[in-house]
Order: sequence, then structure tokens, then C-alpha cells
Amino acid sequence: MKAVIPIAGLGTRFLPVTKSVPKEMLPIVDKPVIQYLIEEAAQAGIDEVIMVINDNNEITRKYFTPDPVFEKTIKDKGRSNLTESLQELLNKIKFTYVRQEQPLGDGHAILQAKEAVGNEPFLVLFGDDIIDNEISAAKQLIETFQQKNCSIIALEKIPPEKTKSYGVIAPKSSEGRLHEIESLVEKPEPENAPSNLGIIGKYVCTPEIWQHLETAESSHRGEIRLIDGFRSLINEQPIYGLEIQGQRFDTGTPNGLLGASTHFASKQD
Repeated sequence: MKAVIPIAGLGTRFLPVTKSVPKEMLPIVDKPVIQYLIEEAAQAGIDEVIMVINDNNEITRKYFTPDPVFEKTIKDKGRSNLTESLQELLNKIKFTYVRQEQPLGDGHAILQAKEAVGNEPFLVLFGDDIIDNEISAAKQLIETFQQKNCSIIALEKIPPEKTKSYGVIAPKSSEGRLHEIESLVEKPEPENAPSNLGIIGKYVCTPEIWQHLETAESSHRGEIRLIDGFRSLINEQPIYGLEIQGQRFDTGTPNGLLGASTHFASKQD
């Protein structure tokens, strides 16, 4: 299975620093956010990562390109241990890059990876959700997909007052942490939310999602959203949601990024 990671956003919550540093390259201790996602994918057995980029992501592309001169310099200084985690990824993962020329929504971004993915199931990871758990969130989703053979959406129980910041599912049936989805609602007011199960940015998608993204009607500021594709796909095949085990950090906000940095720094002490 391949992984798609859309990183073509502008990172407006972190301006002005994201004027020159892409949001996915902001550090959590000594590694950028994007590296945590790719390590998550690698732990789940992924060997190819497709990044959806724009012109601002060249720093990211350079970071994941082997640099023999740099590697030799670090080795000569006896500090190769400082870059071991990155070198392991460069040895394990094939990196492919596709461009999103216009910011037309996360579903549109994922569509740009259609040719690179092909007609097979694929993993989607968004850069705002970092989850610390012995079994990575990606692996939890893929293992569930292998049982159900349909699209799997990552979920988290959320406080009622936060539903208007999330997509929220209406469960048809539930078995422990696994829920068959009846419908999906984008950012409902608390009184209109069908449950307290919020969607977080990790998915396994079946290849049928391509057609539904291509024909989906935009539901948010003229953008094509992944949730729009799922709303259409659910009429054709089941979709399940899985409550992910682990501690989640929303690194799309300054407080979430700070919390992740504090958490992972404490684990290194």
C-alpha cells in the first residue's frame, strides 16, 4: 500500500514563519512534523510516500533527498547517530512528488495523486495529526482495512463544544472502537451533531474514491473535500470508522505543536 500526504497548504496559522518554512517542516524537538508521519507510515509497512506539494515545499523535498556530501561530513565528525532516523527512512521509502497548482481543497489535493497511486487502496495522512502509540495509527487503520476490505476513517471522541471544528460521523452500528458509518456531517453545531465521534486526518481509501472525488459537489467554499467523496462513496459501499488508540496532538495549531514538542522532548529525557 502507498501513502498520500497532502502538504500543499499555506500554513496560515503559523504566519509569518510559514512564509519561508513550510508548516510540515516545523520542528517537534529535533525532527520536522512530516518525518513523524512518514515514520508512522513506515511502521505500517508502507514503502512509497506520495507527497502533494506546491512551490513552497522545495525545502521538504530537499530534506528527503539523499545528500552524500552532508552525510560524509556528519560521519567524519562522528555524529552519524544524529541523522540515523532520517537515513533509515531514506533507505526504506520511495518518495514521489505531485503538484497541486491551486488550493482547491483536500479532496482536490488527493486527486492529484491518482496516477501515482493507481487502482489500489491507499493510505492518506494529513500533517496536523500526530499520534503517539506503540502501534501506529496507520497500522491500526490498515489492519482494520484488511478485516473489512473497505474505506476506514480514523476517529476520536471529542467534547460536544468542539464538533463545529470537525467532521462528525453518525454510526449505523458499533462494535467496540469500530463503527459502521451511516453518514458524515461537516462541522456541525453541537446541537446538530449526530455523535461525539470526530474525524481526524488519517484514512485508508479504496480506489473507488477517485470517481467520487471527481464527481463530488463541493460543500465548503467551492472546495472539493475528501468528506464529499466519502458522502458519495457510502451509497456504493460500506465505510467504517475506527477510534484510534494513542495520544493525539493537533500540530496544525501553535498550542498543539508546543504540546507535541513538550511530550516528545520528555520521552527523550
